[in-house]
Amino acid sequence: MNMKLKKMILLVLLAVMCGVSFGRIKLVALPERAATVIRLDNPNFTLIEEERVLTLQKGLNKVDFSWKAVSIDADSIRLAVLDNPDKVTLLSVSYPPNEAALVWEINSDSDYAETVRISYLLRNIDRLITYKAIADKAETNVDLTSFLVLRNFSGEDFDMASVLLDYGQAFEQGIRHEETKQMQFLNVPKVPIQKVWTFDAAQLPWDPEKLENKNVGIPVSYRIVNDEKSGLGGFALWGGKARIFQQDGQGSTIFLGEDVTNLVPVGEKTELYIGDSRDIVVTQRKMKDEQTNVRRNNKGAVVLYDTDEIITAKIENFKDSSAVLTAIEHIPGQWEMKKCNMKYEQKDAETLKFEITLAAHEKKELEMRYSRKNIRP
Repeated sequence: MNMKLKKMILLVLLAVMCGVSFGRIKLVALPERAATVIRLDNPNFTLIEEERVLTLQKGLNKVDFSWKAVSIDADSIRLAVLDNPDKVTLLSVSYPPNEAALVWEINSDSDYAETVRISYLLRNIDRLITYKAIADKAETNVDLTSFLVLRNFSGEDFDMASVLLDYGQAFEQGIRHEETKQMQFLNVPKVPIQKVWTFDAAQLPWDPEKLENKNVGIPVSYRIVNDEKSGLGGFALWGGKARIFQQDGQGSTIFLGEDVTNLVPVGEKTELYIGDSRDIVVTQRKMKDEQTNVRRNNKGAVVLYDTDEIITAKIENFKDSSAVLTAIEHIPGQWEMKKCNMKYEQKDAETLKFEITLAAHEKKELEMRYSRKNIRP
């Protein structure tokens, strides 16, 4: 083979190699990033939006985007042209076999240093929301603080990014692979609270005095409403672990308890459990349970019947101040209320909810008379 032929083959190989490797950008290398946004709107995936400046030449450009050892959803990757969208056109995207990569073909009508936005869904960035609530000594309000705990196990390093929840201000933070960071995003003083006792007839003993261990308390919670009147209401509150404290009046705080709250939409309320109390005692009894409208088969055996039932609940407030008791009652099956001396909210087909306000040292009695229909023996 003569020297001229060797030179021609070498030039062809170089041309082919240049055509394949032109404009290569690796996700694992960060110098090309101009700006990055980490969006945490969805609890299962994290949306990453990053801006990069591509050096484009007139005509067809091939840009190779790879993400080895990074947990990207390949189908979610998108590219948007920002500077010259009418002059720079994304023609196609292809995925090389057996590679964590894709190739964009971009046509440009001139030479540009073009800013593009690349977005994709990134797995394994975990976020936790935690709350700290400090009640005043009178238990009328709390200072509410919330933190975002961000944990990065995605395989990607972010030297600097704007971290966004679906509400609130952005955090300008850097977070590297396997790093954990905590950021405060909510601090609202003097959020009004209502202290509530909750008696659930399906979970608590009806007559605690008949038990060997009479030290049976009723769960107590602080009720917080996510509305403007409370200093909140700008957005839904994410669910998370809450630690509750109370000022002791001497410059320190007492740890009351820990609870987990679900997502609280605007206008809705949440209750943070702080312990059990004997300040309110509920003694509930079934005073009547009589079969009515009995139906028998040809052999005289009972096959269906209704009932006439009466339940009373004596409620005593031993506190020196007023209190609110939430009483949850359950009536299984098909039923009809005949008489009830207190208002209730029907939560579902079998659950009734009573909000009972008690003055200091006041006693009240709840009475329900109802019939249950078509009961089988």
